[in-house]
Amino acid sequence: MRMFCMQQHSIILTMQSTKQEEYHLAQVNTATLRGSLDDPEMADFVAQIRDVNAVADADPGFIWRLRSEGAEDATSIRAFEDERILITLTVWKSVEALSSYVYRSAHASVMRDRRRWFEKADQPILALWWIPVGHTPTIAEAKERLEHLRSHGSTPYAFSFSKPFSSPEDISSRFVTAGVDYN
Repeated sequence: MRMFCMQQHSIILTMQSTKQEEYHLAQVNTATLRGSLDDPEMADFVAQIRDVNAVADADPGFIWRLRSEGAEDATSIRAFEDERILITLTVWKSVEALSSYVYRSAHASVMRDRRRWFEKADQPILALWWIPVGHTPTIAEAKERLEHLRSHGSTPYAFSFSKPFSSPEDISSRFVTAGVDYN
């Protein structure tokens, strides 16, 4: 009997780990430049872009990022009417993976110095949402999620680091208890 329970538990754990690969985290953030990218005041920021992107690219939690056609970054993409607004659109394995990159990697120095290069925003500039594995988010989708967060606050549709929502498979896995799958 005990062996059966252990085998049953093992099966459910396998099901849960498969479910964890059903969703990834999409992330959009925007920043309004204080000057053009060729302005000498922006030189320190521009000089870090390649290295900071390389850290993301090498991160085991990183999946994908938006790039301009034929470029290594997205700095030439203008997704908003205000041409000073940069957009970053990425996909990560989890909130934890993205948070580690943002706050505990070379990216952290950009975060510390961001006021030198970007205007302070009076509304959310970052939105997170869960996407099925294999889906590539579009700029239009990202803008819609960001606008939703601005209008409604954190919801499962679009949320922030400060008020995150679990991925859909995390929610369904809560119903798997004591070797019984209630899904």
